[in-house]
Amino acid sequence: MVKLLHLSDIHMGSGFSHGRIDPETGLNTRLQDFTATLSQCIDTALSEPVDLVVFGGDAFPDATPPPYVAEAFASQFRRLAEANVPTVLLVGNHDQYSQGQGSASLCIYRTLAVPKFIVGDRLDTHRIETRNGPVQVMTLPWVTRSTLMTRPESEGLSLTEVNQLLIERLRVALEGEIRTLDRKIPTVLLGHLMSDKAHFGAERFLAVSKGFTIPLSLLVRSEFDYVALGHVHKHQNLNPSNDPPVIYPGSIERVDFSEEKEDKGYIIADVQPGSCQWKFCPLPVRSFLTISIDLSKSDDPLSDLFEAVRKHRIEDVVVRLRYKLRADQIDRLDSHAIYERLKTAHSYTVQPELVSQLSRPRIPALDSGRSFDPINALTAYLESREDLKDIRSDILEAAESLLLEDERVS
Repeated sequence: MVKLLHLSDIHMGSGFSHGRIDPETGLNTRLQDFTATLSQCIDTALSEPVDLVVFGGDAFPDATPPPYVAEAFASQFRRLAEANVPTVLLVGNHDQYSQGQGSASLCIYRTLAVPKFIVGDRLDTHRIETRNGPVQVMTLPWVTRSTLMTRPESEGLSLTEVNQLLIERLRVALEGEIRTLDRKIPTVLLGHLMSDKAHFGAERFLAVSKGFTIPLSLLVRSEFDYVALGHVHKHQNLNPSNDPPVIYPGSIERVDFSEEKEDKGYIIADVQPGSCQWKFCPLPVRSFLTISIDLSKSDDPLSDLFEAVRKHRIEDVVVRLRYKLRADQIDRLDSHAIYERLKTAHSYTVQPELVSQLSRPRIPALDSGRSFDPINALTAYLESREDLKDIRSDILEAAESLLLEDERVS
């Protein structure tokens, strides 16, 4: 049996707008938060101890992090190298240069030949010797349409047809790799991808038109004992029957307010041929809080706003204050007094919204039941426009053609 720690989506260097400069270090406090949280993950890996660490991709917001951000990331993973803990670093979409063409930021660890570090930048299987015996890790980095298909091959195909062809090609590639596996040792699939059964968040927008959704059926295979995923920031198990577990650990820190109510953490899993026991380990990350109030009908808007703030603990919290008001109420709100009331927060933003006296049709919201992709968003918009109903199908067809052309160009 092999014990592993699975973490993903570190995004070191994200969220600086939600922090401030620490006068003692000159660093953004959110970088310090991310570093401290990553340090807790590494602490656990060393204290358990685990036999293997697998990282599911997206080390930074992009492939060219500032040197001091890359150093903060490396300083923590170096501790694993010093302790001789085998580590697999998977390449995610944010780790790739030029939308997936060429090298990746994490490849520096292979170039420097960091002991017992493996960079997963292609579909491949790695046999790794650990203190508790061998384990094999199949790496599936972020895959784009251009990875599996050339431009001439997609000529004349609809977007749906292109996606089906891509899925079939990936199925064949995975099948070929699966047939090389040794079923006598623990097997882990480590992938950075969007699964069709996952509950997506803001990360769906970050990869729009560049990746494609992979069916869960490609991942639920008896040949895998544990499927370790990255990309989706919300922790979830896509296969509750656990045969095998298909796990997104989620990101280790809140990147923005879209993750305000999500728990953050990592996975500890005991893997052996034919079975896996795993647990989610929450991390004590900084809180985000949205305070919303409609002041448009208030006789004393400033007092009511203060009362809304008073109901919450805001010390050391990243706060977003949203309030609605009428144009004639603007002079009754003291901005300086509002800022003073929020000064104990770690950081804050104030977002006033003027209430219009004019009624207008509202575009339907894209709730959790809808996928956040361009076609669904456009469909929702068109459903709110009766004046466009006669040409709705033509607009959708044109949009699909434009998206497909974008894929061919990229």
